[in-house]
Amino acid sequence: MSGKSYRLGVDVGGTNTDAVVIDENLAVVASVKVPTSADVQSGIQNAIKAVLDGSGIERGRIKKAMLGTTQCTNSIVERKRLAKIGVLRIGAPATTGIKPMVDWAEDLAVAAETAIIRGGYEFDGKPLAEFDKDAARVFFENCRAKTVKSVAISQLFSVVRDEDEAEAARICHEVMGNDVYISHSSKIGSMGLIERENATILNAALFEVARAFTEGFVASLREQGVTEADIYFSQNDGTLMNMETARRYPILTIACGPTNSIRGGGFLSGLSNAVVIDIGGTTTDFGILQNGFPRESGVAVTIGGVRTNFRMPDVISIGLGGGSIVREKDGKVTVGPDSVGYEITEKALVFGGDTLTATDIAVRNGLASVGDVSKVAHIDKDLAVKAQRRIVEMIEENLDSIKTSGEDIDVILVGGGSILLPEKISGVKKLYKPDNFAVANAIGSAISKVSGVYEKLVSFNDVPREKAIEEGKAEAIKLAIKAGAKPETVEIVDVEDVPLQYQPNNTNRVKVKAAGELA
Repeated sequence: MSGKSYRLGVDVGGTNTDAVVIDENLAVVASVKVPTSADVQSGIQNAIKAVLDGSGIERGRIKKAMLGTTQCTNSIVERKRLAKIGVLRIGAPATTGIKPMVDWAEDLAVAAETAIIRGGYEFDGKPLAEFDKDAARVFFENCRAKTVKSVAISQLFSVVRDEDEAEAARICHEVMGNDVYISHSSKIGSMGLIERENATILNAALFEVARAFTEGFVASLREQGVTEADIYFSQNDGTLMNMETARRYPILTIACGPTNSIRGGGFLSGLSNAVVIDIGGTTTDFGILQNGFPRESGVAVTIGGVRTNFRMPDVISIGLGGGSIVREKDGKVTVGPDSVGYEITEKALVFGGDTLTATDIAVRNGLASVGDVSKVAHIDKDLAVKAQRRIVEMIEENLDSIKTSGEDIDVILVGGGSILLPEKISGVKKLYKPDNFAVANAIGSAISKVSGVYEKLVSFNDVPREKAIEEGKAEAIKLAIKAGAKPETVEIVDVEDVPLQYQPNNTNRVKVKAAGELA
């Protein structure tokens, strides 16, 4: 079919599911915001139908479709739909003192079988012990007997050398068949065995969730006649991955909502460096836009009570949104952290409900005009002022926390809940509230690039720093092109080399990220 082609971007939030259609010039053609459904899937379908109907374009002209979803995060936090897996650690005798999942909550027991066997490497790549193939085979036979369908394999210093992980995976397929899902720690986490192993275990436990949301998105698109589109999923570094990668690494979708908002906010405002504040219906996320991409967290991140070290955006989330419940007790006013969520159109006062929310306060104070203004006219003015002051205080306190200096900074305000804030906020140099701010997350999903990330431990005594970085850049570019980027558009967006003081030989962690437009 000749003619213009379009992109469809969908982002699922706790309160609303947003969808946009953008054209070849990345201009917004249509956008919608519909309530997120309890089953998630029907909300996605409703959003797709609404935005396509609103755009008036032929379904066959949608050539790319992107989804950002919270389903993996929700499954971990809510302890739902996580698969029983096998957990194999290669690192005896050095790592037997701490068992896998030693500090996990009892209600997050996803392991059907665990083992620690001989093998792995030292920090300098020298073998720790000979890999015990027989023990690996026994472990996988036990997994097969327990009908385990997914396995997490971690190895000591697999970020330096991963041969034993690869050999274990080969044996796993040999014993359990080619359909078994294998999660490799060397492809997920960074330095630190326990945190990397934890991320690998979560990734393995999410394989059924990944299959459900990938197949569900395809089904939703087909239901609406979108059959010609290449399909991508948002990941938490502000870029996209294809369906195969999303199924292999579902954990990379965790926190993709905030990163979509950060990317969308930067695109809509034209800024490359700023703080992005995304106020939704349930939560507010604060993130740093750095050179056009979300700044990555430099510390271990806890997900659902599990400490991990795979890449995550540097984001602060608080319980403040348009649906946050407002209460007054003994003259003190609180806002949130609980929220009416996607039921705001039924429970908020301005919509005829009986619950006082932050949106009602914004309408009462004249900051917004939604619903029936007359339904909040009875709210005491003193209460409204106190609640508004508390909302602003919560924003200012967390803005100070995420800033890297005491100086005022540019702030991009996005999300439907942005109506809660006045135009003046302390600590802000200039406040940007761009057009289409309410659906910045879906726009961020639709306009995102694809990336390649190279990470390796390098001894600068053996390989000069300049050579190591140039090699890293070349590999990152190759990875971005392999992921689906147009070769001529790929550029290096981040380079870092961090000295590892606890390791000899001037060892550094070299990390390079490249990104480019979708091919």
